[in-house]
Amino acid sequence: MVIKALLRQLTLLTIALLVNAPLQAQLIPKCRDGRGYSFNPVTGQEIPTGERCANSVTSAVPFLRIVPDARGGAMGDVGIATSTDPNGMHYNQSKLAFAEKNLAISATYTPWMRNLGLQDVYLAYLALYKRLDGLQTIGASLRYFSLGDIEFTDENGNSLGQGRPNEFEVALAYARKLSKKFSAAVGAKFIYSNLATGRIVEGNEIRPGIAGGADLSLTYRTPMKISRGGGEFTFGAAITNLGSKITYTRSANRDYIPTNLGIGFAWKFNLDAHNSLTFTTDLNKLLVPTPRPDLDEDGDTIPDYKQYSPIRGVFVSFSDAPGGLSEELKEINIGTGVEYWYDNQFAVRAGYFFEHYSKGNRKYFSVGLGIKYNLFGINLSYLVPTTNQRNPLDNTLRFSLLFDMAALESGE
Repeated sequence: MVIKALLRQLTLLTIALLVNAPLQAQLIPKCRDGRGYSFNPVTGQEIPTGERCANSVTSAVPFLRIVPDARGGAMGDVGIATSTDPNGMHYNQSKLAFAEKNLAISATYTPWMRNLGLQDVYLAYLALYKRLDGLQTIGASLRYFSLGDIEFTDENGNSLGQGRPNEFEVALAYARKLSKKFSAAVGAKFIYSNLATGRIVEGNEIRPGIAGGADLSLTYRTPMKISRGGGEFTFGAAITNLGSKITYTRSANRDYIPTNLGIGFAWKFNLDAHNSLTFTTDLNKLLVPTPRPDLDEDGDTIPDYKQYSPIRGVFVSFSDAPGGLSEELKEINIGTGVEYWYDNQFAVRAGYFFEHYSKGNRKYFSVGLGIKYNLFGINLSYLVPTTNQRNPLDNTLRFSLLFDMAALESGE
């Protein structure tokens, strides 16, 4: 009897699904202002689902947007308008023109996903700058991301062997002061992404992804009489990773790299001869088209939003969000931080990073310390999540080492 009852219920359920199938096929799921609704193109009726929907802007090689240094990581991932160090190669290369040291090097190691027990996934970053004279500075950086040892399998779970995916970026930059308060910079980079080279997926051989990009940036820095010891205001803006699309096969379906617009502000207060306090905020927006599967009209294998050229995609990204201006504003990530220095030798830092729930939902506090002694410096940072969303850096300690090579040469 039980079996007959179950079969009867299953039959009724199947009939109900078949009857409703034509109606359901007409309903197109859409998203507006972070909320989902179903749209019937025949009747024009919109039925709110009452559910939140995510519509994150995505790109290939996202490792290019990982904040590489512990100083910025301790202040909510900011660094566009902070004081100059070699890691300006990531945030804002034009800052290098205001460098006070002749030669400096920074090395950072960032463990990745340690909460999951992974020990061989990490980001390594090496950056340096060299002042040519009082107006010109050159910089270089190397970013390497290791995804550890991975066992590849087919759709049936059969092993296809081991692999060690990795990605790297090499960047060069030239920065120049255009006046005492204003500087600009241009940079170029080579990007290499080796995720599954030699594997066959849906008949396509996977190849390394290769792309090129450019960075454009400017900085305005001016003294301010806002405290007894004086102070300084800095504004910075940078467009990074402006370059070619990338693909891992011979397919014409190519992905955007994470072109980004960043704007930063910093206010530094010299409290006295030994103490200073800096407040800083960065605003970042990916200049990549928002996914719009509801507008894919030509019916080919490439979504319409991925068919723009990289430059046109930049301009389209300012006005293509389904929810209009309100959703465009939600695509802006906000990082804010504070940095306290004592005698320019010991620093305490804290910050907060916010990303809207429909665009990734990353929210976290960060804290850190910094120590300088002669030619050597070390920065530490620690990330504390504030949502249930897992972060690869949850409860992870990362550190950066800085070296003032000019001090070594002068014997200071």
